[in-house]
Amino acid sequence: MKVLTWFRSALTAFAAVGALLGAQTALADNMMPGKGVVVQPGQDNVDGENFQTIIVIKALEALGYDVKPVQNAKYPALHIAIANGDVTFMADHWNPLHQSFFEKAGGESKLSRTGNYLPGCAQGYLIDKKTAEKYNITNIGQLTDPKIAKLFDANDDGKADLAGCVPGWGCERVIEHQMGAFNLRNTVTHNQGEYSAIIAETITRYKEGKPILYYTWTPYWVSGVLVPGKDVTWLEVPKSAHPDGADTTLPNGKNYGFKINTQMIVANKDFVAKNPAAAKLFEVMTISVNDVSAQNLKMKEKGEGGWDNAVRHVNAWIKANQTTFDGWLTAARAAAQ
Repeated sequence: MKVLTWFRSALTAFAAVGALLGAQTALADNMMPGKGVVVQPGQDNVDGENFQTIIVIKALEALGYDVKPVQNAKYPALHIAIANGDVTFMADHWNPLHQSFFEKAGGESKLSRTGNYLPGCAQGYLIDKKTAEKYNITNIGQLTDPKIAKLFDANDDGKADLAGCVPGWGCERVIEHQMGAFNLRNTVTHNQGEYSAIIAETITRYKEGKPILYYTWTPYWVSGVLVPGKDVTWLEVPKSAHPDGADTTLPNGKNYGFKINTQMIVANKDFVAKNPAAAKLFEVMTISVNDVSAQNLKMKEKGEGGWDNAVRHVNAWIKANQTTFDGWLTAARAAAQ
């Protein structure tokens, strides 16, 4: 009888241990809903967007996803790669600037686009404040006047030189459309190429006291070096003229030629359907334009560009915003249950 009693007690103990281990396993699975799932991030090769991408990667890894090194490609190709499943997500889809890329890749039938990851992204044309005030220039339409345009002539051909947009980014479509719509082609040259090189030349001209004309966007480090309202001023446009027919008038009545954009996380639709944790994560994540601008300014002023520095910046950001970061993970884990 004593042996039988001991045996029953042992079975009870083993059952309790088994239940405990099972509960711990279930808890671990709940904490890591992405365990065993491979994720392939994508991004244009733009230093100013590393920060946004890495924050998403860190959150996915915290959920157990196996995140591979980022693949770089231009925005149109990235949208197609995501639709085809070759890339899982990108964190820098500009809505509405990239709407045509979104639609050409299959739109909502192939792509998931939810949440407001980075709202309040502005774009437009700027000139140095000194020239703006001296000649009372407030609107890019004034550059149809050859005398005004010649002020911004950097190569002595008689036309204004606009530091413009990289082909394939989407902004070049808008600028090129507006060059025609505002009758600027005879007096303005839209210089395209590697933006970092073009804007470096523009900043050099500014430091030499020469007039400058350029396109830029926020968040980006340029507006930390050429500060709007202090060093430079935004130019309005004569009217809304967008290749997609959008009205670019802002709620305050100003019109800078571009709608305020939101950077969104675009992902493969099949992936988010099979991974509710990742789907919820992409939906709830949101960061501040000011935080991204501050990180971008570190890249410029302290020479802290590149992926490795951005990882360090992200780790510091997560530590400073741990409650927010953990809240995203909690929401994602709850969606997976």
